Order: sequence, then C-alpha cells, then structure tokens
Amino acid sequence: MPGEKEFLQLLNEHQKIIHKVCHMYAPADAAKEDLFQEVTLQAWKAFNSFKGNSKFSTWLYRVALNTAITFYRKSKRNPETVLTESIPDTEEENNQTQEEQLQAMYLAIAELSDIDKALVMLYLDDYNYQEMGDILGISANNVGVKINRLKTKLKQGTQKHYQL
Repeated sequence: MPGEKEFLQLLNEHQKIIHKVCHMYAPADAAKEDLFQEVTLQAWKAFNSFKGNSKFSTWLYRVALNTAITFYRKSKRNPETVLTESIPDTEEENNQTQEEQLQAMYLAIAELSDIDKALVMLYLDDYNYQEMGDILGISANNVGVKINRLKTKLKQGTQKHYQL
C-alpha cells in the first residue's frame, strides 16, 4: 500500500499538472489556491486506488480534471462579479503585444466546454491522442476529431477577442 512519503514525492514532481488545471479552470488567484488544495486533497483520498497501470501523471491529470470540473460547476452556481478593464482606444489596438494575443487565447479557451478545455491543456502538454483518450475516457479517434475542430474554434475565438 502506497504511503504518504511516496504520495508527497510524486505530487511534488508533478505539481505543474495541478497548476495548469487550476489556471485553466479558476479565474482568480484565491480560487486557484482553493482548487489546488481541493485537487491535492482528492488526489490524496484516491491515492490508494492508484495501481500503477498508467503513469502517475496520467492518473493525476484525471483526478485534477474531474475535481476542477466539479469545482467549476459549483462555482457557476454562485457566480462572482468580475470587473473588466476599459476598452482600449484605436492607437492602443494597433500596438497590441504578444501578451494581449495570449490573453485573447485564454479568453477563447475560457469559452470552451469542460472537456474541450481539458483537451487543449493535454494537447499543449504534448500528450498523444491515445493518452488523451485514456485520461478523458474517449477514443483516440474522437480525440483527433475534437482537436481538429478545436483548432478552428480557437483560431476564430482568439481573433474575435484580439480584435476587441
């Protein structure tokens, strides 16, 4: 039976996975911290069920995504008010930076469904279609179809947000 020391070591080695998931699903820093703690707690509770049939990182992704989706759905029931920044003028629009393009991409990703967000995250982490399918419980072919559709959707969404 795996112990606390082994869990902490594996968690420390793979905590970037949790941070990525938290960044994708939690809008504010405080919510990210809460989600990180919740994922860690759920991973610890489920650690005895980890049999080593898959990589720990794959298992942790699955736990983190399931926890984040549940956490995200709960937070949608109690939405918080978010103040937006002012709309840039024409001169600022012409001088948009890579940071603004990146922000536009994050906004486009935020509009995706929970599964689509997870696919984007796994794709950006260079998981292959089979691994993504295993984590999300869908076929590798379905992953391929979804990824191709997502590329188009994100391109359009990024352009929309970038032009604002």
